[in-house]
Amino acid sequence: MIIRSRKKKEHQPIQHDMQNGEIFSVLNFDGRKMYEEIIKATNGFDSMYCIGKGGSGNVYKAILSSGDIVADVETSQKDFLNEVRELVEIRHRNIVKLLGYCSYPSHLFLVYEYLRKGSLSSLLSNEHEAKNFDWSSRVRIVKSVAHALSHMHHDCKPPIVHRDISSNNILLNDEYEPCVSDFGTTKLLNPNSSNWMSRAGTYGYVAPELAYTTKVTEKFDVYSFEVLALEVLMGMQVGDFISSFFQSSDSTNILLKDVLDQCLPPPLPQFEDELITIAGLAIECRHSHPQSRPTMQRVS
Repeated sequence: MIIRSRKKKEHQPIQHDMQNGEIFSVLNFDGRKMYEEIIKATNGFDSMYCIGKGGSGNVYKAILSSGDIVADVETSQKDFLNEVRELVEIRHRNIVKLLGYCSYPSHLFLVYEYLRKGSLSSLLSNEHEAKNFDWSSRVRIVKSVAHALSHMHHDCKPPIVHRDISSNNILLNDEYEPCVSDFGTTKLLNPNSSNWMSRAGTYGYVAPELAYTTKVTEKFDVYSFEVLALEVLMGMQVGDFISSFFQSSDSTNILLKDVLDQCLPPPLPQFEDELITIAGLAIECRHSHPQSRPTMQRVS
C-alpha cells in the first residue's frame, strides 16, 4: 500500500503493536488506528478501490481522515515480513518510502508513500505526455534509477535486490522525479542465509539466467535496468523487440539515431554525449553472462 505522510521535524521510531498474532508497524502513525482507517476507507479492500496490481498483490487507494492518501498493497507472502523490517530503513530520494506494514489474521499489507503522477510506463504510453518528456528529463530519469539501484546493491547492508525493475515499478512524484517502487519481490542478500528464491519479474525485463537458476544476485537488476534505460530512450515498451534488434544488428555499429524516440526532436549537443553513454552502458548491462555485466555502482 502507499501512504503519503505529513512531514515531521523529527524522525519518530517505528511503532510495533503485537497482540494475538497481530503486528502493526507504521512510521509516524498509530499502527492499529491506521489499520482500522485503511479497512474503512477501502471498504475492506473492495475492488472499486483497486487502482492496480503490484508484484506482491493488488494496490488499493484510500483517503484517510487526516487527508493523507493511501494506496494499500495487499499480499499473501507472509515470509516477506522477515525482510520488510530492513526495507523500512531504506532512505533514498529515488526509492519510494516503505512506511510500514500490517500483519493481521485476515489481512497482510504494506504501507508506502503515495506518488501522484503515476508510473513511468503510463507516461511513456501517453503520446501527449511523452512528447513533453524531453531528453533532459529522460537522462535524469535513467540516472536517478541507476543511483537508487546502486544504493540498494552497494550501500544497504545486507544488499537488496529488487527483482522486478520495470517502467511499471518506477513511480513519479509531483516534480516527475522517479522513485523505485513495489518491493513485494525484493530479496536481501544475507550471507548467512539461502539466496535461492522462486522466479519473479516482469516479462521482457527478466534476465536470461533465470531460465536455469533461481539464485538471486544483483545482476538480475542490472539486466532489467538495461531494458528500462532503452525503453526511456526509445519511448516505448520494448520487450522482445530489444532482443530481435540486437540480434539483427552489429551492436558495435548501432547508431544513436536508431534507438532514440522519433517523437522528440534530435537532442541538443549537451545531451548527445550523455545519451551515447547511456546507450553504451545499456548494451553492457544486457550481457548474457551475469558476471560480465557492470555493477550498478559503475553504471551510476
